[in-house]
Amino acid sequence: MKSQIAEVTQRIIERSKASRKAYLDKIERARRTGPLRGELSCGNLAHGFAACGKEDKSDLRSMTKANLGIISAYNDMLSAHQPYETYPEIIKNAVREVGSVAQFAGGVPAMCDGVTQGNPGMDLSLMSRDVIAQATAVGLSHNMFDGALMLGICDKIVPGLLMGSLAFGHLPTVFIPAGPMPSGLPNKEKARVRQEYAQGLIGRDKLLEAESQSYHSAGTCTFYGTANSNQLVVETMGLHLPGSSFVNPGTPLRDALTKAAAVQATRLTDLGENYTPIGHIVDEKAIVNGIVALLATGGSTNHTMHLVAIARAAGIIINWDDFSELSDATPLLTRIYPNGSADINHFTAAGGMALLFRQLLDAGLIHNDVKTICGEGLDLYTKEPMLIDGELEWRDGPTESLDKEVIATVETPFKPDGGVCVLRGNLGRGVIKTSALRSPVCKIKAPAVVFEDQFELDGAFKSGELDKDAIIVVRFQGPSAIGMPELHRLTPPLGVLQDRGFNVALVTDGRMSGASGKVPAAIHVTPEAYKGGLLAKVENGDIIELNTETGELTLCVDEATLAARAPKAANLAHHQEGMGRELFAGFRNILTGAEEGACSLFVTQEQAL
Repeated sequence: MKSQIAEVTQRIIERSKASRKAYLDKIERARRTGPLRGELSCGNLAHGFAACGKEDKSDLRSMTKANLGIISAYNDMLSAHQPYETYPEIIKNAVREVGSVAQFAGGVPAMCDGVTQGNPGMDLSLMSRDVIAQATAVGLSHNMFDGALMLGICDKIVPGLLMGSLAFGHLPTVFIPAGPMPSGLPNKEKARVRQEYAQGLIGRDKLLEAESQSYHSAGTCTFYGTANSNQLVVETMGLHLPGSSFVNPGTPLRDALTKAAAVQATRLTDLGENYTPIGHIVDEKAIVNGIVALLATGGSTNHTMHLVAIARAAGIIINWDDFSELSDATPLLTRIYPNGSADINHFTAAGGMALLFRQLLDAGLIHNDVKTICGEGLDLYTKEPMLIDGELEWRDGPTESLDKEVIATVETPFKPDGGVCVLRGNLGRGVIKTSALRSPVCKIKAPAVVFEDQFELDGAFKSGELDKDAIIVVRFQGPSAIGMPELHRLTPPLGVLQDRGFNVALVTDGRMSGASGKVPAAIHVTPEAYKGGLLAKVENGDIIELNTETGELTLCVDEATLAARAPKAANLAHHQEGMGRELFAGFRNILTGAEEGACSLFVTQEQAL
């Protein structure tokens, strides 16, 4: 192992000793008391299989056949999740063929950030992750299951499914992807059209046509945002079948992998000799592997929160300093939009996950002494799935990149580091994704232009007020204020200002998502303005310094002046009701800060009071 990565891993192990032991003790107790259907009363059990067919009822009575619970995020409004419509029947048939049973245990909500972006529904987005975790727990709570299958792809959905699964860490659990849509309009062209629309150079009809050519069919969006980052991280953690993350939907290979994943789950239950629960797979080394793979590919900044919360669900404590040090030790090996022009299908064609695993393992950048749903170690993950005469096989993947503009080598990477930098200063702590920036180092010292709401920026941009060097501050966007919506709609106007030659950057306690691109953005700033962060005292014209080389995020105003200033009061009523937002007031009240995962699930009863 590379020494820096080994050191960070050991530090996480030491930091998490007590909480990890408590977690492992909890799931061992759960194993001893279930999930044996024999623990249920006859009335309970009869309810549990009342709707099953005769054969499945007989198998569930026997107590010797595995029963898998299916949790699905299917809906047909999300292109990524629409393929899941047919999965339950495919899974049930595949499991039945090997003498076991699968039941649909429950559905979880699945909102699309692509639809809600820049709209009121986006204020529910991050909080939906915790709802998904809770809904997963409800689905698995019947004590009917010997294992679980998770069907989910996008933004908050996979983290929520993971957190809910880890609450049932004694159950073997396999995640089953659905794959990306085929490539459409190139992402670079889509970005150009968006900027032209922001400048008023084209109308809505041209913009809609470009967007429709980009997002055009069933499957995951092809840019490398949070959805595809989820798939890459979950596979790296050993919860997918090897090479299954980015196989297009509606193909024979996709269906074969779905069947194989379901069958594999039956082999891992406590009814056999290869018991492999998810709580044993997701350990400190698996978490570090997930972070390293994310950094090596320039993945979503959302995971600086999601992976913190996922780790916490497994009794593991990580923080942004861990991300920063792992980033320093991890070379950037891929260029996938928004870090380049290629999409996720191009990445797969250039060598994909098999080549990525091979490079990371050969360079000692990820741990190989880990458990996966396929057994010990990650060597199998350097192979690619393929159909040979109708049979699913894994064969050795590429040993070198088939497109060096998309996948580089460890020896000659696109950047020597993973492109996530932690910023610190009197404004608090934040993260910035540097992998997509035009310059490897970002140094900006400029006057602040302050907005209380992302929607206020449009008018200032159109009026020319922002045609200058400036650091744009958008505050009161944090978890406790309004649920921490993504601010991706700010990218086109800020990109136009950058193209006009102005030095601009964004500083916010909100999110910019996996679509963070060429505009420097210090995001997730904590403490958030609403909870006493210094962002609430910034005024127009104040000088702010943002420097990724030194890690500075500083408001250059003397302490006496700041002490005399009253913080700006937030006017958030219009963000806290309507579109169901009033139902989430309790969530906002107990969400932790961004560096703690912006999570509501690990608050004790005493803390809640």
